[in-house]
Amino acid sequence: MRPARLENPEGELRRRDFIGTAGAAGLSALTPAVSAALARSRGAASGPMLRIAAVDSDFEREPLRRPFGFKGGYMSEIWQSAALVEGESGIRRIGLGTQNVLWSDAAVFTGHSESGGNAIMYAVTERALALARGREFRTPVELLDGLLPELHAWARIVSGAPELRPTFTLNALVPVDNAAWLLFAAENGHGSFDAMIPEELRPALPHRHDRVAAIPLMAYGVPVSEIRAAADAGFFLMKIKIGQPGDQRQMLERDMARLSEIHAAIGSLETPHTADGRLPYYFDANGRYESKDTLRRLLDHARRIGAFDQIAIVEEPFPEHLEERVDDLGIRVAADESAHTDEDAARRIELGYGAIALKPIAKTLSMTLKIARLALERGVPCFCADLTVNSILVEWNKCVAARLPPLPGFGLGLLETNGHQNYRDWERMRGYHPCADAAWAHVRDGVFRTDGDFYQRSACIFEVSAHYEALFARHHTP
Repeated sequence: MRPARLENPEGELRRRDFIGTAGAAGLSALTPAVSAALARSRGAASGPMLRIAAVDSDFEREPLRRPFGFKGGYMSEIWQSAALVEGESGIRRIGLGTQNVLWSDAAVFTGHSESGGNAIMYAVTERALALARGREFRTPVELLDGLLPELHAWARIVSGAPELRPTFTLNALVPVDNAAWLLFAAENGHGSFDAMIPEELRPALPHRHDRVAAIPLMAYGVPVSEIRAAADAGFFLMKIKIGQPGDQRQMLERDMARLSEIHAAIGSLETPHTADGRLPYYFDANGRYESKDTLRRLLDHARRIGAFDQIAIVEEPFPEHLEERVDDLGIRVAADESAHTDEDAARRIELGYGAIALKPIAKTLSMTLKIARLALERGVPCFCADLTVNSILVEWNKCVAARLPPLPGFGLGLLETNGHQNYRDWERMRGYHPCADAAWAHVRDGVFRTDGDFYQRSACIFEVSAHYEALFARHHTP
C-alpha cells in the first residue's frame, strides 16, 4: 500500500487551472437544490477560526464473506479510507470512511472495475484533503460547505460522469469530515459528542434512548436459514434487499418469491419490541422499481401471503428521477440516497416520503445534522442506516441514532448495522475499536444498551485507535 502524502495543496491540478477548465459549468454540477442547501447552512458561527496546516491519507481493502448484492450488482470487497488533518496548533486527528461506489453511484460502479471505481472515490478523498489544507473554518459544517461545490465539479471530471450523484462526493468526504469534527472538538475543548454539536444543530438530536435496535441486512445472497437464525437470536427488525438482478419482470418474480420464503420462515415469530408483537419488515429497493405499478404488485403479493401489515418501511423504491407521490401506497416510504442534502430531503417530504434514512457514515455528519434538523421541523421521523461500515464508524452512527426521536410504533432508536454479517475478518476489524469490550458496543437480544457509560464516553469516538495511529506512523518512519 502506498501512502498518500499531500504536501502540495494544489495537487496535480492547480486550483486556478481547475477553475479555468471547469468554469461555471463545472461549479453548476451541484443541483440548485444542493447549492441552496449549502447557502442556507452558512451563517454566523461561534468559536475560534481553525486552519488545517497538514493532511495525509491512506486506505485498506477488506474482503467480504461472500458477494454482497444490491442495486442489481455485487461487491466483493470494501475499501476503508482514513484521513489525517493537523491544525496549526499541532493537534492531529484521524477520521475514517467506508467507501461504497455501488450505493453512491451505480453508474460509476458498473462503468469501471470494482477496484477502479474505488480508486476514483479515493482520489476524490485525496483531492478533498488537498483543497482543505490551508483552509480556515469555524465549524466542520462550514468546511463542508466550502469544499463540496468545487470538489463535486472535480469529481465529475475525474470519474468521467457528467451526471455524477452528489452522494458519491459526500461518501468520499466522510473521512475528511470525520477528522474535521475530531479536530474541531479538540481545538475547542469539547469532550463529548453533545458538546461538540453546534448549538444551532442540537435541536435535531433531542432524545437519549437507553436502547437502540440493531437492524441486520439481508442481501440477495443471504440464505433464509441465516435470516431465521438472526430472528432466533433476538434481531426483530429485518432489512431485506429487494430489486434483484434482471429486467423488471424477472426482478418482481424473484422479489415475490424471496418475500414468500422469508415470511414463511419468520412471519409468525414474536417480539416484545413492537406494539402488535410481530416482526416488522424493512424493504430496501435502492431505486430498482421503475414504476409505481410494479411496486404495487409486490405489495399486493405481500397482502396475499399475509405480510403486508408487517411492512414498517420501504426505502428508496424508485429511481431518483422518478418523482412520484408515495403517500397513496398504504405504507411508510423512506428516502435514503435521494436525500443528498436537506433541500433534497424537503422535496422527498413534499412527495409524501414518511421517513428519512440518515447516514452520517455515508453522507458526512455535517450534512446529516442539517437533514435531521429539517426532518424534525417537518415532523418526519429519521433513523440511521448502515453502509457496511467498520466498528468505529458504527459508534458514530449510533451516537446519532440514540438521539433521534423514535419512529412511530417503536419506543427506541433504530440503527442498521451489518458489518458483522458481511466482512470476512470482522473480529479482527472489531479489535481496532478502542472500546471493543464495552457492553454498549455489543448487541444483546437484538438491541444495543445505550446506558450512561455510552453517553458519558461518547461511544469512545474521541479515543485513539492504535491501529489507525500505527497506519499513519508508518508514513513517517525513515
